[in-house]
Amino acid sequence: MEALETARPGQDRPVIRDATAADAPALVPLIESAYRGDASRVGWTTEADLLDGQRTDEEGVTAVVTAEGSRVLLAEDPGAPQAPLACCHIEHRGDHAYFGMFAVRPALQGAGLGRVMLAEAERVARAEWGVREMHMTVIRQREELIAWYERRGYRRTGKMVPFPYGDERFGIPRRDDLEFELLVRELP
Repeated sequence: MEALETARPGQDRPVIRDATAADAPALVPLIESAYRGDASRVGWTTEADLLDGQRTDEEGVTAVVTAEGSRVLLAEDPGAPQAPLACCHIEHRGDHAYFGMFAVRPALQGAGLGRVMLAEAERVARAEWGVREMHMTVIRQREELIAWYERRGYRRTGKMVPFPYGDERFGIPRRDDLEFELLVRELP
């Protein structure tokens, strides 16, 4: 895949590339900072009011980076490649691709990098796997995040997937009604 470059005012252009297992140690703090703990409250994608604990770990990130039919896209500043700016995971699942593990550094959220990452994930899924749909699951209580995806062409399906209560690898729930909703977008 060719690296995609995108402009950020006043800074070098981030480069999007495939992550490798060697990137896992830098990806974990990025993902954690976007979703958990007080650091995540700088951005708008925080799950800190819904979940405590970890979002992922190095073993989990390494597993998705190295799995067959799986890619993790990583955006980095060419001047500071050890500190990723954003990432997302896409997985080829037959007739569709699955999108997840999406994180943008909290201080950069709202500047357009997330839109660029999502568009690149969709482009890769279409061009390299020939799929016509992207699927994802989002905690249904995350109305603002679901609305963001809807503005990008995703539709709510009403199909719910249970939250993995009791498996602390996915976090420690702060409430007992969490579940994921399947969102789907047809890719042009």
